[in-house]
Amino acid sequence: MTRKVADCRKTPSVMNCTLTIIGEEEEVVRAAAEHAVSVHGHTDSPELRAMVRESLEDEKVHA
Repeated sequence: MTRKVADCRKTPSVMNCTLTIIGEEEEVVRAAAEHAVSVHGHTDSPELRAMVRESLEDEKVHA
């Protein structure tokens, strides 16, 4: 199974956050939503989680 990546650097923010979260899709969506709430002041909602899910990329595996 391909792991997913959420990279905070790809989302504009006044904090210039550099956090990257990698794992299975549901783990990454949950962790990224929790991060968005606790660090960036967003409200956890289905819309936030949908935005996170849409922004995920496949992990690039270096051989």
